[in-house]
Amino acid sequence: MKRVVAWLMSGVLLAGLLVTLVLAPAAQAADLRNRADDKIAERGDKVDLNNSSVRRFQSFPGMYPTLAGKIVLGGPYETVDDVLDLDLTERQRELFNKYKANFTVTPPEIALNEGFDRINDGQYR
Repeated sequence: MKRVVAWLMSGVLLAGLLVTLVLAPAAQAADLRNRADDKIAERGDKVDLNNSSVRRFQSFPGMYPTLAGKIVLGGPYETVDDVLDLDLTERQRELFNKYKANFTVTPPEIALNEGFDRINDGQYR
């Protein structure tokens, strides 16, 4: 009987540990996404090139995922036009210039936080 109780207690402890390991990073990632969403709201409808994930580029046909990935990985930027310094194809330059008025640059804050993945921000986890 004592062995059964000890076995059950160890199972409960193990389950608690697993729940903590799984939920803590998820909660932290959710907090970072919420802060990212708050930063997006501050800018209105413009996409912040320094703090947005690739997912924010989906509303611009042709930019997601390839050009969006280049932009996200190529920062931080001081101006929107700094994107044109990246190694872009002619078509990517045309697309960027077409939508340039939809972008803004703010100091990189969220993107530099450990645990916030601008390529996969939790949509596919």
